[in-house]
Amino acid sequence: MKANPNRALLEIFRDKGLDIDASSDFEVERALRAGFAPGRIMLTSQVPSTRLETWIPLGVLYNACSLHQLERYGRAFPGREVTIRVNPGQGSGASHRVNTGGPTSSFGIWHEHLDQAKELAARHGVVLRGLHTHIGSGSDPAVWTRVAHLVLEIALQLPDVRTVSLGGGYRVARVQGESETDLRAVGEASRRAVLDFEKRTGRALRLEIEPGTYLVANAGVVVATCVDVVDTGAKGFLFAKLDTGMTEVMRASLYGAQHPLGVAGAESRPRQAVVFVGRCCESGDMLTPAPGDTTKLAPREVPRPEIGDLVLVGGAGAYCAAMSTLNYNSYPVAPEVLRERDGTLRLVRRRQTIEEMTADELPASSGGPA
Repeated sequence: MKANPNRALLEIFRDKGLDIDASSDFEVERALRAGFAPGRIMLTSQVPSTRLETWIPLGVLYNACSLHQLERYGRAFPGREVTIRVNPGQGSGASHRVNTGGPTSSFGIWHEHLDQAKELAARHGVVLRGLHTHIGSGSDPAVWTRVAHLVLEIALQLPDVRTVSLGGGYRVARVQGESETDLRAVGEASRRAVLDFEKRTGRALRLEIEPGTYLVANAGVVVATCVDVVDTGAKGFLFAKLDTGMTEVMRASLYGAQHPLGVAGAESRPRQAVVFVGRCCESGDMLTPAPGDTTKLAPREVPRPEIGDLVLVGGAGAYCAAMSTLNYNSYPVAPEVLRERDGTLRLVRRRQTIEEMTADELPASSGGPA
């Protein structure tokens, strides 16, 4: 769900039979409001839930991501079933920042602490019915294969496990030259591993995956306007300033992620090396950092932009609107439009107003309690 939680998209995927992996209590609430049945929502939260006693009686599924979370669940719901997230000790990703497995990641119960998890579960009569992992946004099938085998070795130590999730992180190529996860290769390796496990143990496992980015990343485009063009001399750079940036696309500033950029209707103009930057008063608000390195600029060869041009920022369907710096410099949340199959456009998020942005603020003279 965290890839893109817009209600219109949630409803589309709900009707297609997909379930929700929620990363917070608030995502659970939004999924319920979008019409998902509680049993189709699993809460997998980095921090302990503050509404566990509300969700579990409703039928929401729970994935304990630490020993503390498992202990709290066991105390509240002894004798119930639960899934645990385990860090298998290995991960995959373009950098540590997108690696959610291995010793540099805080996600999940470290695999060497599995006996403690089993003791906690036994103490409260909790049945460990599911095993969940997530190794990061990598594309190497060999790593996925090794991790699949690691996870199944962990499942051997959990005799009640019937469902195994290999998580997400299926890397998507957004620009030319990027590698992406070969889902056929990863899928075949996972299939063989699971079938071999069944042959060896007699236990048939249900396999789950979380392809959030894969489903929406390249389905989204930010339509921006070039509002200014400046340069820093013959030995400097040519900058195109856009009326978007980290307020809609944070991935570039955060990870050095690459997004396709195009200047609409400018194909006949001479091409130049251009650094595209955002509208925020931040040196890090740029859309053309070097791949994986936010400290360096990587100009794009494009038709020279002019003030008033439309600039298309592609690959923006995942972790853009959902992971932006909302209201930084007091910019309102941008509207979102859904393109239907017949080409018609439908507004699915209206532009935020300044009144909505400040509605929860109180004046210093209000005198109310903190």
